[in-house]
Amino acid sequence: MTIKNAITFLQKDPELAAIIDSVGDYTLKRRNHHFSVLVESIISQQIATSAAEAIFKRFKQLYPKFPTASEILATRKSKLRVAGLSGMKIEYLKDLARHVEEGKLNMKTLSKMNDEDVIAHLTQVKGIGRWTAEMFLIFSLGRQDVFPVDDLGLRKGVQILFSLQDIPKPKEAEKLGERWKPYRTIATWYLWKSLQKFNKIG
Repeated sequence: MTIKNAITFLQKDPELAAIIDSVGDYTLKRRNHHFSVLVESIISQQIATSAAEAIFKRFKQLYPKFPTASEILATRKSKLRVAGLSGMKIEYLKDLARHVEEGKLNMKTLSKMNDEDVIAHLTQVKGIGRWTAEMFLIFSLGRQDVFPVDDLGLRKGVQILFSLQDIPKPKEAEKLGERWKPYRTIATWYLWKSLQKFNKIG
């Protein structure tokens, strides 16, 4: 499968074709350092992008290079708090590091699993829910048929695309997105890009 094939397929939907023409080339870049992607995902949850970027930067400055799981486990909570992390997020990071250190979460095997198995595997970790796991599938594993219906931005994009009166519920959005299988990740990216606040994605 090439991105070109995916775009050709998605352009059969006239409404989505208009967004594709407006946004232009698909430029999502995979991030291959799986552990750092998960660490950043936890740090970024439920806070503004600018705040997340500042905290993640301060977190990285605590170490000479990006920390290993064992280094995070060895870091005092007080030191992590100075970087701006809440007590809950420190607990989540420590739980992620513990899963990796104990071999319960093997980064190398994730790419060999199907999407639902990756989600089940990642959501064993405190603080990683389905949405975070789906972002990992999209941005780190490069899976092409992920449709994260818990994402408000995606559902807002669906609302505008189909001229719906209200933002659709997750199940309704999922039903509308069926037409874009097996390239729902690419459709999701274009719907995100159709909303100005997501300009920086990819």
